[in-house]
Amino acid sequence: MVSGLVVLLIGLLLCFFGIRSVNLALVASGFGLGYLAADALDASTGTALLVGAGAAVVLWLVVSLVFRFATFVVGLATGAVIGAKLWSAFGNAGTSAVLGFIVIGAVAIASATLAEKYHRRALLWLTVLGGASITLTGLALMFPSALDLLRHPDDGAEQVVLVVAWVALAAAGWVVQRRLFRKQLGLPPREPVAA
Repeated sequence: MVSGLVVLLIGLLLCFFGIRSVNLALVASGFGLGYLAADALDASTGTALLVGAGAAVVLWLVVSLVFRFATFVVGLATGAVIGAKLWSAFGNAGTSAVLGFIVIGAVAIASATLAEKYHRRALLWLTVLGGASITLTGLALMFPSALDLLRHPDDGAEQVVLVVAWVALAAAGWVVQRRLFRKQLGLPPREPVAA
């Protein structure tokens, strides 16, 4: 239950506040990448939490050394989180791990390229999608009997439910981040509403 809460809180931070701080996005994305990769390889929850924490620290340290590549690395990490969720959403026990790593790698590289080219706008989309995927995993860990389909859906209807929940949560994160962090996104201030 506590591990699910940790995963849930990190997912919510990335989904609703990811664009606020590159450091926050880095640490949350690193955690999510490590956690979801360990979870996809059927590691225990404790091991997955440790792998997630280790990945968060390593990613933050690496980017601190070469900060000018921060946008690229955030895009790479959040893309890998998104790829890992896609793999868990559409894969099953018979799906090849090699195929999963190819999907994760392809989404990560595409996301990093988009983040490098479109900066804040791409990071907004990547943080909400990555944060929503981590949040859904946290919910599944907290309530496994009712919401395990958000972590490991069976074929068909459960996959559809996962994708709809993922898109809906990401859309909510997008709206919140655009309202709260207009300045960080380079958007003009909102016009006051006349009474």
